Amino acid sequence: MLAHMTLAPGLQARLLIMVEKEDTAAKVGSGDVPVLATPRLLALAEQATVQAVAGALDPGQTSVGTRVTLEHLAASAIGTHVEIAVELTEVDGRRLVFGVTARDRETLVATGTIERVVVDRERFLARLAR
Repeated sequence: MLAHMTLAPGLQARLLIMVEKEDTAAKVGSGDVPVLATPRLLALAEQATVQAVAGALDPGQTSVGTRVTLEHLAASAIGTHVEIAVELTEVDGRRLVFGVTARDRETLVATGTIERVVVDRERFLARLAR
């Protein structure tokens, strides 16, 4: 069994992807060029934030996205390897702030922040049923 981590600044996660046709702006509808789509990049960054805190949340807790700032600085063609890295930089009560960077071998592809809020999963879902 893994030890429970503390929800504190410094938690990190990294994802390494190779851009494929399914990841492109042309495929996801956010443009008509065969490069990594900004919405796909954002989804990967959010996935990394979830992974970064997964071992630090109490049973029954999850986090939900509330705010994003993302600067997509460089295009990544099909076949390019891109690493998305996130670090928890601030914990303010239930609010979590992550720094985000994405890089290929030579270029800073994107930078930004993602904010999430820790919630009780059952209570969150119960509010949707009303």
